[in-house]
Amino acid sequence: MIDPAVLKTVWPPAAFAVGGAIVGLILQYVMFPGGRRRRSWLGDYLYALLRGPTVLWCAAAGLFLALEVLETPNRLTLGIRHTLFVLLVLSISWSVARLVGAIVSHLSGPLRGSLASATLLVNVARLVIITIGVLIILQTFGVSITPALTALGIGGLAIGLALQDTLANFFAGIHILSSRQVRPGDYVQLATGEEGYIQDVTWRYTTIRQLSNNLTIVPNSKLAGTTLTNYYLPAMEMAVLVPVTVVNDTDLGRVEAISLDVAQAVMNQVAGGVDGFKPFVRFSAFSKPGVAFTVVLRGREIADQHLIQHEFIKQLHARFRTEDIHLV
Repeated sequence: MIDPAVLKTVWPPAAFAVGGAIVGLILQYVMFPGGRRRRSWLGDYLYALLRGPTVLWCAAAGLFLALEVLETPNRLTLGIRHTLFVLLVLSISWSVARLVGAIVSHLSGPLRGSLASATLLVNVARLVIITIGVLIILQTFGVSITPALTALGIGGLAIGLALQDTLANFFAGIHILSSRQVRPGDYVQLATGEEGYIQDVTWRYTTIRQLSNNLTIVPNSKLAGTTLTNYYLPAMEMAVLVPVTVVNDTDLGRVEAISLDVAQAVMNQVAGGVDGFKPFVRFSAFSKPGVAFTVVLRGREIADQHLIQHEFIKQLHARFRTEDIHLV
């Protein structure tokens, strides 16, 4: 037989916890009436993030409220209240930090629609939210944060002097991302010759993935201070230039017409060619061996230029042989 006094003490917290769980289920149904049906990327992420914790949060909040209104609190219930509060704030802070990180990741991704983003921005956003949660806990328990901030200020000066290189790279990374001149996913070429896709910007380094699938690791401070070419700005499309030289006694009008015909066919056939673009020819120089000219095509991005050049050279060579036009 359960002691009525014990039952009187236990049932209110239990009832509040069950009631909180029921409220959580109702909130979950109201927030996500369609269950697992597909929605926007943010809706899908919220559903995956909140479908379980919502019930637990409401149940914990109900239990916490019940312990708050107990008429005879003791050291045990006080400890349970404090533990529940800390766990609840930390859990909500972590979930909000993950959500903010996902939003930052989505908004800072490249314009191509990829979800790739800078790890630096995501981590900073998460750290800010978690720090706010910790400050809320300290303030609730009456812990003055002023002495802690003073100590952090003095200690931060010493740490800053010891970690000058790390801090320089950190703030250089912030500058790189905030300027929007270099974004994860962009194709860049450094003044030193390295080139590839920006894969990530972290606390210290920027990683560049080459077309050969190797990684180039560049300190953020070095990247911020170097000259580079971003092939994705102001647009990803780019001209593809193919230089050609034919012998001097060739009919240049006929050469131009054939080159344009082949170039247009390549634009229409090759993946990566820009639909609707009209290729053109520009003669540029006389020389002893022949007449030089350039055929201008257009690719969707820099990586497409290699296949476009390959197909154009192959088809133009075959066509010139058929038309008895001689290359130099």
